[in-house]
Amino acid sequence: MRQDHLDGLLTFIAVAEEKGFSAAAVKLGVSPSAVSQNIRNLEQRLGLVLFNRTTRSVSLTEIGERYLERVQPALEQLTSASRELGREADHPAGLLRVNVPRAAYLIVLQPVLRRFMEAYPEINLELRVENLLADIVAQGFDAGIRFGNLVEKDMVALPVGPPLQAQIIASPDYLARRGTPEHPRDLLEHDCIGFRHTTSGQIERWAFARDEEKFDLLVKGRLILNDSEILVRTVLEGLGIAYMINGYIESLLEHGRLVRLLPEWSPDLPALHLYYPNRRRVPAKLRALIDFLRNERGAVPQQIEAPLIM
Repeated sequence: MRQDHLDGLLTFIAVAEEKGFSAAAVKLGVSPSAVSQNIRNLEQRLGLVLFNRTTRSVSLTEIGERYLERVQPALEQLTSASRELGREADHPAGLLRVNVPRAAYLIVLQPVLRRFMEAYPEINLELRVENLLADIVAQGFDAGIRFGNLVEKDMVALPVGPPLQAQIIASPDYLARRGTPEHPRDLLEHDCIGFRHTTSGQIERWAFARDEEKFDLLVKGRLILNDSEILVRTVLEGLGIAYMINGYIESLLEHGRLVRLLPEWSPDLPALHLYYPNRRRVPAKLRALIDFLRNERGAVPQQIEAPLIM
C-alpha cells in the first residue's frame, strides 16, 4: 500500500458523517474547497466514486458505504493508538529500561528504589546490572548510569548519587593481626585485595592524593575480584585491605565493622552520571527518574546493610 493512499481519509470520514462538504470543513477547520479537493484526489487515486453530489445534498454511493465500513474502524484504531501514546508521552508510564554497573546500583538506585516505585506505580522498571560498557541505544535501553569519564560525548549526562572518594578499608580483625599502615607505601607490605575491571581487564591501580602530592600504586595480594559487593564481604571477613568507593559502606564504618585507613590521602573520583541519547523530547517515564534522582542527590543515603551482613 502506498503512503499517499492514506491521504484524505479523515476528510472522507468527516464528509460521510456530516453529510456535507461545508459542515465537514467546519469540523476539520479548513475551507470547503480544500475538502472538495481532498475528496476529488482520493476518488481519483482509488478509481471510485465515493459520494453522490447535488446542489442540495451529499450522500455516500454504495461503494462509498462499503469503503466507509472498511476504513472507519482502522482509522479509529490509529487515532486511539496515537491518543494513548500521546498521553504516555506526557504521563510517567510504561517500561523504563536502565543499564547500570553493580556499584552504581548499590550507591544510586538501591537506596531509593522502593520510594521511586511507590511514587510512580505506572512505571515498570527493568534494570540490567552489568559492569561491561553497553551501547544503550543499540540494546534498547532508555538510559544508563556510569562514571562521568566513561560516558560518550554524544550523550546527555547529569550527575547522580553522592560525591565519591576512593577509600582504603580494612576490618578491625585484620588490623589487629597485621597492623595499621601509616603511609600509602606501607600497603606494599600488606595483603591488598585487587579489583579487575571487566571492561578493560586491567587490575585497578590505587590512586592517592594529598595536597600537591599525587601517585598511583600497583598493590600486591593473593586475592583478585571483579565484584564490588563481594569485595566488601571479603574485607569484612578479614582477608585483606581494599580500595573502595564510598556510597554504601558508610554504615559499616559507623558501626565499626570496617575501618577507614589513610583518609587524608583519599582522592575525589568522577561522579556517577545518568546518561541518555540526545533528543528533543525526553519520555515522561525517564524524566520522572531524572527528576527523582536529582532531588535525591546530596541527601544522606539510606544504608542497606543486609546484602553485606549475610
